[in-house]
Amino acid sequence: MHHLVLSTSPSSHARATEFTTRNGTTIQTPIFMPVATQAALRGVDLPVVAALDYQVLLANTYHLMLRPGIEIFRKFGGIHKFMNWPRAVLTDSGGFQIFSLSKQLKITEEGALCKSYVDRSQFLLSPERSIEMQQAIGSDIMMVLDHCISSTSSREETRAALELTSRWAARCLVARGESTQALFGIVQGASFEDLRRESAAQICALPFDGFAIGGLAVGETKSAREDLVELTAPLLPADKPRYLMGVGTPIDLLEAVKRGVDMFDCILPTSFAQQGVAFTSRGKVDLRRGVYRDSTSQLDAQCSCATCARYTRAYLHHIFNAGEFIGAQLVSIHNLTFYRELMRAMRESILAGQFDTFYSDQREPLAAMDLDNPTTPPKKRAPHHRMTSGDYEIIASPAGYGSIRQISSGETMHSVVDPMIEAKRLYVDQSSIVSRAASAIAPLTIWDVGLGAATNAMVCIRELESQAQLPHPILIQSFENDLDSLRLALSQPGLFKHLHHPAPHKLLESRYWERAQIQWELIEGDFAITLESAKVPEIIWFDPFSAKVDTQLWSLDTFKRIAVHCQDHATTLYTYSASTAVRAVMLAAGWYVGAGVGTGPKEETTVAYSPMALRQFRPENLLGVEWLTRWSKSAARGPLVAANLRIDELVQGHPQFDYSDYQKSVPIKLASLLVSVHGGCKNHR
Repeated sequence: MHHLVLSTSPSSHARATEFTTRNGTTIQTPIFMPVATQAALRGVDLPVVAALDYQVLLANTYHLMLRPGIEIFRKFGGIHKFMNWPRAVLTDSGGFQIFSLSKQLKITEEGALCKSYVDRSQFLLSPERSIEMQQAIGSDIMMVLDHCISSTSSREETRAALELTSRWAARCLVARGESTQALFGIVQGASFEDLRRESAAQICALPFDGFAIGGLAVGETKSAREDLVELTAPLLPADKPRYLMGVGTPIDLLEAVKRGVDMFDCILPTSFAQQGVAFTSRGKVDLRRGVYRDSTSQLDAQCSCATCARYTRAYLHHIFNAGEFIGAQLVSIHNLTFYRELMRAMRESILAGQFDTFYSDQREPLAAMDLDNPTTPPKKRAPHHRMTSGDYEIIASPAGYGSIRQISSGETMHSVVDPMIEAKRLYVDQSSIVSRAASAIAPLTIWDVGLGAATNAMVCIRELESQAQLPHPILIQSFENDLDSLRLALSQPGLFKHLHHPAPHKLLESRYWERAQIQWELIEGDFAITLESAKVPEIIWFDPFSAKVDTQLWSLDTFKRIAVHCQDHATTLYTYSASTAVRAVMLAAGWYVGAGVGTGPKEETTVAYSPMALRQFRPENLLGVEWLTRWSKSAARGPLVAANLRIDELVQGHPQFDYSDYQKSVPIKLASLLVSVHGGCKNHR
């Protein structure tokens, strides 16, 4: 595969290159590759993608191996004929699935022993089998099978993973044989600069046709990712394509191109479109917001796509809130057009020697959130006397306790009730953690989603420390992507008495604290990225900012992924929200949903149960037919649901409402009967 570097920016590593794949497709970089995981893009027909002039699609070896399987591709002579796509295809090897499903498989020198999500059978995904499948698929570019781990993994785990990746890479080269398909190697190393260099040296010593930077966008911060790309990209051969896997947003692409990356893939253009979110020249726009109800503006005045040419924001707002399938397709067309034009503009600016100017002009709008209709007024400069850190400030209550307020959104954590009181009542007491820990017959895991000022975790730790010796370890895994709120709270101990303890200081220092049988681990990064890498929990405290601020965390996709992660466990989820929309999303995701205890001004909160938890606890607080009737008449029926899913069918057909309607008359075996008849929630995923 001949690769030609046409131009390089004089003051950065940005470059424009060109190469031709074995099927004759000419690839001009920088390039973005839409993700067709199972030989199809989500919500967009392939002729539409071809009309947008995309040259490469990405498909996934792991998923295609399970369904439709290797024999189908052999019968059709490869993926190009199977899905009628004449241009290039790159196949991921299955390495990311090894990472995301790591709690459900066993990794050895031979490969990863996996369990099929199609028929639950076991199979070995080895370097040889991955290459065999990719050869049957007939992709133009294959990827080696790598051992991807969280970017926040320990040094020991990282070294073991990168060394295994190197050995697997060599086996992939041998397995490739005389195939004319290109094969790319993958550099690992998590967040350790010296291990990144070591991995790059090992992989680049092998005769690959291109090289990828792997193991990013899996837990690290944005700034850390940019630093690691800046370190790694120049270590890769200049005469071969450089590919950053699984990244990302428009601003991510701009920053990575500046650092010397040529190729990208990500699900965001189509997955965000499912949620009504569009990338525009004026920032990221959420079309479900009420501000667009009567907007006569087109989606993006600078876009020439069919969606922008034909429809107003008011129409798009309407069809998303009405749950019409076409909404996701229309916004997908726009997002894919936006990404294509962005990559073209970057390439043209590099060829013209003007990338620096382009970068300076585009950096702010590409990172912005809806510049024309901000969700909150622009931030004002904080007075000198305010207690602030980053995007957070302390609000001191006359009662003597402090709360943390996010400046950009105006939302305050525990705004009415003393945070310690609310944490104890809503999360610690309601989940019966003390009694469950004392009587546990096995270790317990708690997810603390939204660490914030660490109130929930610290109230739990103090309660557990007051007990006698616990029979088994209790692990609290706290998820957070911005630690400024905890740092700020620790700077004012007089207002945050729950932090008078060594644990939060140690957690910030080393991301882990342990005493006796109590363990506390910090999982830093985007919860949507890190959740599958965490242990399966028995208890979840779901306490992020509201759906208005953290929309993605409250989406159907997130709750569905949590449900899948916990499907074989008796898991209960507790949250402060009693929103009709949130409860509908949980039901649509496969949870059994009930009313939780009131706290402060809230008469109710929400508790959700996995199918196994339903059988184990036989709750009496489930929402019943009366709630379903109110929901069916509500204007807030589930705006967080992806537009191509029929929430009405998912909610109204949920077996919970059979259960709640009859549970008083047949309370003993009905939960088990429902789970066996309906297959848990599998029919509703």
